[in-house]
Amino acid sequence: MGLNVIKIGTSLLRGDNNNSTKEIIDKFSYSIAKRKEKGDQIVLVSSGAVGLGCLCLDLNKRPEDIVSLQAAAAVGQGHLMSIYESSMEKYGYQVAQVLLTRAELSTKDSYRNASLTLKKLLDWNVLPIINENDAISTEELKFGDNDTLSALVACALQADQLILLTDIDRLYSSDPKKHSEAEPITDVINQKQISKLKQINSDAGNWGTGGINTKLTAAKIATASGIKVHLADGRKPIILEEILKGSRGGTVFHPSTQPIGSKKSWLAHAIRPLGTIYIDDGATSAIQNKGASLLLVGIKKIEGSFLSNHPVRVINMKGEELAKGLISMSSEELNRALLLKNKSERSPVVIHRDVLVLTSENINQ
Repeated sequence: MGLNVIKIGTSLLRGDNNNSTKEIIDKFSYSIAKRKEKGDQIVLVSSGAVGLGCLCLDLNKRPEDIVSLQAAAAVGQGHLMSIYESSMEKYGYQVAQVLLTRAELSTKDSYRNASLTLKKLLDWNVLPIINENDAISTEELKFGDNDTLSALVACALQADQLILLTDIDRLYSSDPKKHSEAEPITDVINQKQISKLKQINSDAGNWGTGGINTKLTAAKIATASGIKVHLADGRKPIILEEILKGSRGGTVFHPSTQPIGSKKSWLAHAIRPLGTIYIDDGATSAIQNKGASLLLVGIKKIEGSFLSNHPVRVINMKGEELAKGLISMSSEELNRALLLKNKSERSPVVIHRDVLVLTSENINQ
C-alpha cells in the first residue's frame, strides 16, 4: 500500500479510431479502482479539458489565444469530470474535482490548506482529480503544464511515487521518431543526470520544447523530495495497474538519498520570487558549502519591492541563481540596513537556513 500520484496527459485522452475518450478513461478507472480496493491511496492529475472542449465545440484546431483556450477549457472541464465520475461510480468510488493555479500553492498557508484538503479527500476514500484551472489562469499564474503540477502535488502529499503516463514507452537520448540512433534510458539515478538530460533535450529542438522536458522537470522536482518517478506508456492502460502492483515504468527516476522535504520543495518550485538579493563570494560559500543562513554582511545589493516573509531569489557574483528563500526584512528595511551595516558588529540573519533552498543545478542540498 502507498500514496500514488498519477498524471494522464492530453495525448492519451483525446481518443482515436479504436477508443473514445470515455473508453480510455474507463480503462484507467478500472486499474485505479482495483488498487484502491487493495488500500492504495491515489490522486489523479488529468489534462484534457481544452482538447475535450474543442471536440464538444466542433473546433477544427486548438485555439491559440488565451481567452479562447480558457473558454474551451471551461466547456471541456465539465465534460471531462462527468466521464470520470461515471467511470469511477461503476466501481463504487466518488471523485472530487480540484482546480489549481499557482496562486493556490504560492503561499505557505494556501499550500498547506491545499495539502490538507487533498488528504481529507483521501481519508474519505474519494479520488481527487486535479487539473490546472485553465478557465481562469493567466500566463503569470500558470504552472505551464500538468507535469509540473503533478510533481508539486506529489511533494505536498509526500507521495511514495509519481507515475507520468504519456505516449512514449520510455525516455530516450533524443527523439526516437526522428533519430534511429536514439538510445533508450531505463534508469535515471540522480539530479545531475536529470539536469544533463534537460540540457541535451533543450538543444534538440522540438524534442526538448514539448513534453519531454516538462517531464524531466517534474522528475527533478519529485525525486529531490524523495519520490520515485515512473515514465510509462499510457497507450497500454494495463501498465498503470502493473506499476501500482509494484512493477516499473519504461524509465524510472530514482529518489534522492538526501531529500529536501516538502517545505523546501515548495520554496524551490511553487513560489514566484518578488525580489532579488545579490551576495558576495563569502556568503555564497557559506550557503553552498556550510549550510549557513544568509547574513546581512554578505549582501551586495537588492532589486525589487517586497515585504518581510516574501520570497526572493539569491544571486551569486557570477549572476547565477544560487537559492530561493523567505526574507526576514522588507526591501525598505533591508536597503536602510545596508546603508548602516557595520562589519565589526554581529550581522543579522536576512534569510534563515530553514527557509532557504539551494536551486543551482550542481549543488547538493
